[in-house]
Amino acid sequence: MSQKHLKEAFVSNLNGTSLLELSLGMPLAPLCLLCRGLLLVLHCQHRGKPLRSRPPALLLDFGVLVAPLLFSCTVLSPVLFLVPAILAAFCAGIFFTLYRQRQRDSRVHFRQIVKDFQNTYLDPDYVPAITVFRVYVNVLTSISILAVDFPQFPRRYAKAETYGTGVMDLGVGAFIFSNALVCPEVRQKAAVTQPKFSSLT
Repeated sequence: MSQKHLKEAFVSNLNGTSLLELSLGMPLAPLCLLCRGLLLVLHCQHRGKPLRSRPPALLLDFGVLVAPLLFSCTVLSPVLFLVPAILAAFCAGIFFTLYRQRQRDSRVHFRQIVKDFQNTYLDPDYVPAITVFRVYVNVLTSISILAVDFPQFPRRYAKAETYGTGVMDLGVGAFIFSNALVCPEVRQKAAVTQPKFSSLT
């Protein structure tokens, strides 16, 4: 078979994957974010100060936020159902460690913590959940676009030729949705920041 035919066979007959497999991959991003937050709290509790050094923070962010997504889209795709379970168990272990430590060194009552949390000020122009969603959509888009040409990326995750439910098909919708969430027209800022005909352009 010639190189051309091999390439055509590699990118042909892509029908996507099942909705079950897509659903199994959905909790990965929130679990990675939860894991990172718990690790930062654990570090702060043991060292008495937040993680401020850039190289360790970058290594932690890549190892916890990006690497599980990268591996679940490539080498761990045959055992995808195990990845969220392992992450959830790891998060539960960290949470249990923090809880036991808190029980030993408890100085502030739990109700006071809840009250302080409820009184936390949040900038109305900045919604962290939207920012995190947009970051993860961009990270997964980058991983998929760069990995799709390699055999380690499962063909069932690639964009379906006609109709299907591939990871990249879901990514198209998520990318449009994430950008639509922050467009000036949705935030009702078009009249303030732009001329009237700029949205038409």
